[in-house]
Amino acid sequence: MGVAYFYRITRSSLAGALRQLLKKSLAQKWRVAVRFVEQSQVDQIDRSLWEVPEDSFLPHGLAGELHESAQPVVLTTSTAGNSPDCLICVNGAGFEIDEAKDLSRVCILFEANNDEAISQSRRQWKTLTDSGCAVQYWTEEKGGWTMKVEA
Repeated sequence: MGVAYFYRITRSSLAGALRQLLKKSLAQKWRVAVRFVEQSQVDQIDRSLWEVPEDSFLPHGLAGELHESAQPVVLTTSTAGNSPDCLICVNGAGFEIDEAKDLSRVCILFEANNDEAISQSRRQWKTLTDSGCAVQYWTEEKGGWTMKVEA
């Protein structure tokens, strides 16, 4: 497994932070699964990704749709059928440690004002470090991401 990155959103919107991470992941030529806790979150981010200017469009699809396996980014509440290299878990969405070990990257993305997601991210940090995975904690500062802790 590659490194697990924890991203604490303090300045931008969830959709804005997610767009940044997706652009970076696609630049690495990774397939990405973005996992949410609830379907309403999937629907909200799906709309947000479609409502950007054409030059900012990020190709994506939804889990269970036709041609899911061909999508570079799949939004889901469970597993994605696009054979992802990177899994982004949003605001408390979980993952299994065996699942994470098969990926190039796991990203835990959470908003600073979401106490439940913060608690879940702490449990995920412990699970990953206890299993010997390398982890990094990033936070937004002055318009960019700054790494604060590495273990």
